[in-house]
Amino acid sequence: MTQPTPAIVAQGAVQRLPRIALLLFCVAYVLPGLVGREPWRSADISAFGYMAELARGTSDWFAPQLLGLAPKVDALLPYWLGAWAIQLAPSWMASDLAARIAFGLLLVLTLVSTWYATYFLARSPQAQPVAFAFGGEALPPDYARAMADGGLLAFIACLGLAQLSHETTPALAQLCFTALTFYALAALPNRTLFPLLGAAAGLIGLALSGAPTMAALFGAGGTLIHLLDNYCDADSTRKNTMKGGALALLSVLVIVLASVLGLWRWRIEMPEPSWVEWRSLARLLLWFTWPAWPLALWTLWRWRHQLFRRCAPSRHLALPLWFAGIAVVATLSTASADRSLLLALPALATLAAFALPTLKRSVTALIDWFTLLFFSGCAVIIWVIWISMQTGVPAQPAANVARLAPGFAHSFSLLSFLLAIAATLAWVWLVHWRVGRHRAAIWKSLVLPAGGAALCWLLLMTLWLPLLDFARSYAVQARRVVAVLPQPVCVEVQGLSRGQIAAFEFYGKLRLKPAGVQTNCPWLIAGKDVSAPGSTLVDLTRWRVDSRLRHQYDRDEDVVLYRRNASAEPGTP
Repeated sequence: MTQPTPAIVAQGAVQRLPRIALLLFCVAYVLPGLVGREPWRSADISAFGYMAELARGTSDWFAPQLLGLAPKVDALLPYWLGAWAIQLAPSWMASDLAARIAFGLLLVLTLVSTWYATYFLARSPQAQPVAFAFGGEALPPDYARAMADGGLLAFIACLGLAQLSHETTPALAQLCFTALTFYALAALPNRTLFPLLGAAAGLIGLALSGAPTMAALFGAGGTLIHLLDNYCDADSTRKNTMKGGALALLSVLVIVLASVLGLWRWRIEMPEPSWVEWRSLARLLLWFTWPAWPLALWTLWRWRHQLFRRCAPSRHLALPLWFAGIAVVATLSTASADRSLLLALPALATLAAFALPTLKRSVTALIDWFTLLFFSGCAVIIWVIWISMQTGVPAQPAANVARLAPGFAHSFSLLSFLLAIAATLAWVWLVHWRVGRHRAAIWKSLVLPAGGAALCWLLLMTLWLPLLDFARSYAVQARRVVAVLPQPVCVEVQGLSRGQIAAFEFYGKLRLKPAGVQTNCPWLIAGKDVSAPGSTLVDLTRWRVDSRLRHQYDRDEDVVLYRRNASAEPGTP
């Protein structure tokens, strides 16, 4: 006999994850990478450059530009948020930190929205566990709360979330507003005011963050799912139908708003029909969404009878499947595959949560052992390389670092060391706690994956942060350039990336001008390709090479510093 639902959950399995523990866990995930680091190349520093230009009042708020260059992502709201944060920050706070705090709040809102989206979907009638003959099944509020804890843990455990969620880029804003829209559509049958406000903020914010097509598709699909679910519900009400109408109007408003602001851009870029390209995409799908994707597939299989109902698919499956499907299609058809796939994570995490009531004990044990070995191994590698950099023992890891990042000077931070020790001890305690207690908790299988992901991210952002800043930022190169130039000075630039321009303005406080403009600046900074032998883009009758400045890690980021020839000085006959 086929059960009406595959979830068989007793009340004892839905014990709460302590709120203080969940809160501290989220704080430990959000803060590392938010404070204490340099802006990284290239999307992170580029986006910050546009925010700084807006904050200084040197760029149009509806057409942000960085030295005449428009951003690669046609977004407005992310740059506005960063600029407002810079303007409101106290004078003693660094502008890049102020921008990151604003985006850290977006990450917090993403976590909250994902939790509540899973909670309200778990409250759906079709998502409830099987009722026992003599009682004892999980109560709906407790069941939904436990499932929401599992969904949040699955979201944090996704490997692709860590770096992109800690950058000040439109990608994080898109993730936040996607999660907010997802929550609004999940909660709409149960609530009215906050879901409608959330839908308005989410859809409009997503459109203003450079993804109006995604906003329109999320809104249209969510409206259809809501109306079909209401039509199939025996207790459907006119109020829920009106909510669907309001949602449809919001979707139309988003389309109109994006058209008025000129945010529509054709970015379809299908992958090349080559094995290398498709293998790269497959690897991205596998590691970026791990461990949510195998659990999401298991959910679709075990709940397949709910997915193919005669009337309409159950909303707790149809809604996250729609969001995840749209994001995956965007991943396969756009150049920024990883940033498009980022938007699938809240929905995939929710689908992964609904696999928890159906997992057998052997499967949960396999997840625990794999997670324990994988993340413990990663943590050991991070510690061994750090110890090698500090002491020279073992010698080979330090030699590899010196070869890959020549010029890097090792340093010791007591605070970072103590935080890393505390995180490692917390991981050991968590492993002991997992195998010794709370074996019946429904969210138990995702504690180690989420804890391991948070552990490795925190270790990277403490022990390896100086090395990562050295390799992934323009700080060292920009300071080398500034050390050569007198202050203040006017500098022309040619062939530099957006990230390099932003870095030279931020670290050097230089007054940069596009080359070719009648500025007669005494200095020129040119990119490697522009100044390569045989290139005619730099007029050597006007300029002479002063110095060649390598990027400390990537040779493609090298620049050449030119000084204007005396014969080309203003007023020279």
